[in-house]
Amino acid sequence: MTEERPQGVASGYLWEREAEIAAVTEAIELLCADRESAGSLLLFRGEAGLGKTALLAEIRRIAERRGCVVWSARAGETLKSVPFHVLRQLLQPALAALSQDEARDYLASWYDISGPALGIVEPGEGSPDPSYVCDGLVYAVRRLASRTYPLVLLVDDAHWADLETLRWLAAFAQRLADLPVLVVVARRPGEAHGESARLLDEIAAAGRPVSNLRALTPQATAGLTRATVGPQADDPFCREVWAVTGGNAYDTVELLAKVRDRELQPREDRAAELRDLNRSARGGGLVSRLRELGVEPTKFAWAAAILGTGSPVGLVARLAMMDADTAARCAELLCDARILAEVVPDPAAPQPPDVTLEFVHPLIASAVYDSITDAMRTAMHGIAANIVAETGRSAAEAARHLLKVHPEGDETLVEQLREAAREHLAVGAPDAACTCLERALLEPPLPEVRAQVLYELGRARLLSAPALTIEHLRDALAAPGLDSAQRVDASIRLSQALLHNDQLEEAVRTVEAEADRHEPGPVRMRLQAVQFTWEAVHGETVSPQRSRRLAELAATCTGRDNSERALLILRGFDAMTHGENAELVVELCDRALVNGRLAPGLGWTDDEWGVELLMMLGSAYAHTDRLDRAESLFSEALRAYTRAGWHGGHLSLANAYRRQGKLHDAEGVLREALRLAERVGRGLPLYWSATCGLVDILLARGHVAQAWSVAEQYGFAPPYPSTIVLPDIRSVRGRLLLAVGRTEEGINELEAAEKTAASRGGHNPVLAPWAVDLARALAPHDPERARALLTDARRQAERFGTDTAIGEALRCAAALETGPRAERLAAKAVAYLEASPCQYEHAAARVEHGILARSRAELTRGLDLAQACGADGLVARASGALEHLGG
Repeated sequence: MTEERPQGVASGYLWEREAEIAAVTEAIELLCADRESAGSLLLFRGEAGLGKTALLAEIRRIAERRGCVVWSARAGETLKSVPFHVLRQLLQPALAALSQDEARDYLASWYDISGPALGIVEPGEGSPDPSYVCDGLVYAVRRLASRTYPLVLLVDDAHWADLETLRWLAAFAQRLADLPVLVVVARRPGEAHGESARLLDEIAAAGRPVSNLRALTPQATAGLTRATVGPQADDPFCREVWAVTGGNAYDTVELLAKVRDRELQPREDRAAELRDLNRSARGGGLVSRLRELGVEPTKFAWAAAILGTGSPVGLVARLAMMDADTAARCAELLCDARILAEVVPDPAAPQPPDVTLEFVHPLIASAVYDSITDAMRTAMHGIAANIVAETGRSAAEAARHLLKVHPEGDETLVEQLREAAREHLAVGAPDAACTCLERALLEPPLPEVRAQVLYELGRARLLSAPALTIEHLRDALAAPGLDSAQRVDASIRLSQALLHNDQLEEAVRTVEAEADRHEPGPVRMRLQAVQFTWEAVHGETVSPQRSRRLAELAATCTGRDNSERALLILRGFDAMTHGENAELVVELCDRALVNGRLAPGLGWTDDEWGVELLMMLGSAYAHTDRLDRAESLFSEALRAYTRAGWHGGHLSLANAYRRQGKLHDAEGVLREALRLAERVGRGLPLYWSATCGLVDILLARGHVAQAWSVAEQYGFAPPYPSTIVLPDIRSVRGRLLLAVGRTEEGINELEAAEKTAASRGGHNPVLAPWAVDLARALAPHDPERARALLTDARRQAERFGTDTAIGEALRCAAALETGPRAERLAAKAVAYLEASPCQYEHAAARVEHGILARSRAELTRGLDLAQACGADGLVARASGALEHLGG
């Protein structure tokens, strides 16, 4: 390794970074080569002091020389609790250049969702789904990037980035393939934990292989030493520089600066002095050097450390309680001492009215912050919070300081933190809101306020962390302080969390106990409706007695209020799952609507009723062949969720897509549903429903190997959840086992589904089609039982009365017959399914009838339908049959 200074490198931090600079240069050239070029992500990882920041500065110089626009941001150790802080900093140049009308035009329908998170729109009421906000931010940055080519994004110290920024960056990194943007991220290893560490790993996986920065070699250290203090530096002196610094670039540069400042001769006989000099570069030595500058510069540095990077001199002076002249003198001293430096403003961003400062290196910032005594640091954070409030900034901006204040029963602080939590929720940052509320509990609040804080904390977490939600809401209900309406709401939310934590019996008992506290009337009926809702999804233990009780109560309902409407929906769903007449199901569901629409207060985003009820309504319509009504309902969910900033509204469309035969669309929706469900936790109802639905779709498409892979990857096997899963979990698992040749296991699963249906007093043959699959599996060795199953399936289908149910039963019967009888049954199946809105089943019936009748016209029609559905297995079967006929 040569000791010569690297060509074209101006900073001592960049020695031995030729490989990294070459990789960046190549990436920039690829970016600039073509506007259609794919984007890319580079991640540099290295311990503190190895030159990550200097490398990013060099990347900026290279990119700007090549004509790129560069946006950059730097996270701070004391700013991790500020949601979207790094993202806002990153996008500041672009946002500043947009007028409000331009921003609205560029962000389109995402304006009201992503605007508050970016700080350019006042948040509305409610709490947008953080996943939806993240999607909106990805769209926003894509739109902003589309007008700025070529664009390079630099993120420094990503290990300290706020969670919200990291979620956005992880999502954005997945979408770089069709966006000409280069993203460069620098971070330390081992500094991040929990969700932050997981997201950083996800970001790294989306880019090129991570480049791990290494310490300088002895040869490079010698070259840097001679380049800094002169070629007369002898070998022993250079080796001691390396030994003292361990090749850390920051320590080496700082040490050599001190050697030069003190005019220390770089000879072996002076090498022993290097260790004392090095101690002043960081830690206690740096603190001692700071104190040598005097009391006022020390106080000024403390204030800068409390406020964080990019702090205006005036604000620092106010916190340090000094006049402008004294502050300016302190800033100058600290800059001369290489502790602070002026921030060079981005020419594209609004120019700050005051000079802003940052620490020369994060190591210095950490050392200064840590040197402040606990009592002084707490007091300064408290003063900083007051200054923020006095300058008219939001409670959310003051919250990061309030979080550091020592708990001492301050009622005002509790209210400030509660207000900050509300502001965080309004921009889609529930994690930050929960942090504020958890800190408020430590204050502690007054006894009558504590229940309110716990209730707000439970609402903030809700289904993102069901176990914690349960704990908070139980504590809130056990303490005095909630009014009657809040108690009811907390009980219902607690039951929701219990349901999503697979504690269904406790969910039922919770609302049942609260209902017993109320006299007959709307409140009690609402709680009873919620109780019946949870019982409806208790897939294994719903009894015929429960259905009778529900039918009796619903018979008294005319749809006068939402409690009665909820009970009508529940009765309709129950009738559908048990295979009662489809016309009765539709009549009950229609009575729950007002002029064909959801009643006010019963919408998808209304707090009073959970989405489970409306999912039941949509499912009842979908399985009674009223797909137009189901799709209209689920489309309204998508619109409502989009307006409210909630993620997942489109997931409700999966069931309608499946019934319509839009298999490709349904697969995409369900894969996204499964991704979201994994965030909440494996084993919960949403997770099972998404997994089961995806396996069902893949089987329908003929992708058996993929279906098995999904089942293996996501644990789609017993033990099953206690909640009902749509489609029927045992029917899907049984069909999967049969498809992969595990016939005996498949039969066992389907027979278990049969027993469950018997215990519940009947089933819908479309919703739980175990009978037709079981009959086909048994036919080769037990034809009598297979025929008995089919006879019963046809009876159940005719009782239910939809074209789909009857057509599917006939299609299965045809598959078990031969000769003219088989052909006649297949033709009848086609006639029924042609009238059905379920296109996949219609396509399958056409293909099977075409094979039996050896009809090219029928096979061609079936092939066209199968292709439109995305049913690749059915397409292959029809194509093979046509080829055979042609031969």
